[in-house]
Amino acid sequence: MEVGAAAFERCLPRLRERLRRAAFLGLDMEFTGLHSTFPQNNKPSLFDSPAEWYLKARRSVQRFTVSQFGLAIFSNENSNKYVVHSYNFFLFPSTFGVTDAEFTLSASSIQFLSHYGFDYNKFLKDGIPYMNELQEKSLSQDLLAGSWKVCRDRMKKAVDEVTCWIAAAEEEETMILQDLSGIQMFEVQLVLRQALQNVWTQPLGDREVMVKKVSPQHRQLLENSSHDSCQKELILMSARGFTNLFQALVKAKKPLVGHNMLMDLLHLHDKFYKPLPESYEEFKRNIHSLFPVLIDTKTVTKSVWKKYPFPRVSNLLEVYEVLCSSDLNPTDPTCPVIVLASDCSRYAEKTPHEAGYDAFLCGSVLLKVAHLLLCKSTGVTAEADPSFSEYLSALVKYLNKVHVIQGGVSSINFSGVDASCRRPPLLVVHVRGWRGLNERHIYQELKGLCQFDVKRLSENQFILLSSKFKHARLALRDYKDHPNLQISLYRHWRHSPHVNCLLQVSSIVALWSLFAFVLGGAPCHSV
Repeated sequence: MEVGAAAFERCLPRLRERLRRAAFLGLDMEFTGLHSTFPQNNKPSLFDSPAEWYLKARRSVQRFTVSQFGLAIFSNENSNKYVVHSYNFFLFPSTFGVTDAEFTLSASSIQFLSHYGFDYNKFLKDGIPYMNELQEKSLSQDLLAGSWKVCRDRMKKAVDEVTCWIAAAEEEETMILQDLSGIQMFEVQLVLRQALQNVWTQPLGDREVMVKKVSPQHRQLLENSSHDSCQKELILMSARGFTNLFQALVKAKKPLVGHNMLMDLLHLHDKFYKPLPESYEEFKRNIHSLFPVLIDTKTVTKSVWKKYPFPRVSNLLEVYEVLCSSDLNPTDPTCPVIVLASDCSRYAEKTPHEAGYDAFLCGSVLLKVAHLLLCKSTGVTAEADPSFSEYLSALVKYLNKVHVIQGGVSSINFSGVDASCRRPPLLVVHVRGWRGLNERHIYQELKGLCQFDVKRLSENQFILLSSKFKHARLALRDYKDHPNLQISLYRHWRHSPHVNCLLQVSSIVALWSLFAFVLGGAPCHSV
């Protein structure tokens, strides 16, 4: 189901009820960009510690925004049958009053999404507004103090229309303003009430506002009415927009499933909760408090690759197709049956990189892999339909471990200490007769053969680190006797500038000590 700003408020009560009854939730997001190239050297690296990786990602999240949010609600209606309601929400930052978020577009991300049919008109024209707690607090204070402001340029047409009409209108006469949407319904009423003391406003449905000419006395009575459509809480709820659903997600505390979901979690925190903190550990604590059970299907399937005859596939759709088509999952009656709800039936066809479809894939992959692990752990086909809690038990070692793309650890543990990962050994490049080389030159030279992250060690030495042992072996083999770039294993005691500096200082100290000893031990002759 596709949902924009015009339909969101009507859908919200039903969404809340479905969240309450859900077994678990699939999540996916699309962004206006992934990794910012500003400032320089902001690209994630295998050399990054988790805290360093987080600070780089934080800068990127602050520059980009969420364009699409996919939510798949999996309900275990009976035995092993799961009914899925999958929603595809278009989002756009709240522009209520003078709130005016700035964000960046990455050309490559725009091209990528356009290739898969992303509708940027829906993003721009019908995107659901949202705000985090800091933005909401600022707006709430302005509304309470009466110091809110509205960008009058957006309201000029409506104000001019009413001003012309009211000059000739009689008291109790009305007119209708049409083609309004979302937060504009509140903005136009607040502007008109502030500018004209002899009018009253009332919404008619989702797209129209009635304007009535009234006496000052009648206006005062209406302002004190409990039925006023411009009460502070109603305005905040509308400006909060999609954040209302985020708060329902947090309240539901259902297991949250994604695929390579770390950037999703960063944006969830920044856009709908609070601006990302500087502290990496604080970010981890906050996310674990909001969502106590996280499952990253990337973490799970990477482990399955190592234990079972699981084909090495790269993206989420390929993982789903392998699990559906291979004999990894037995076709016994206890396998989970996944049924799309009637209003989501179009997701029976492939719609890659649409957030609602990818959220459905995340949850489906989870069920299929969990069933595989449960059957393999017992060594037999389950005799009764497994419950979702049994599936969670089979996945317990993967809970809250979210995959890191290009970092110093393979996953972040949101409920404990990040575990170190087994990496290929560090390599060192010795440059000879090739002046002016930098990290980019080294990377370009090697990328045809293998993939490495590169870090300068000294004027003519660079450190290489890969996530694949095969690449380290290839580099050692092919560049062992290269005339300009000689690659060998990195030895800390031999190649570290700090160790070399310490050895040099120690040598100087030892030499001076010896010199002093020789001088001090020379015989003295009295005159």
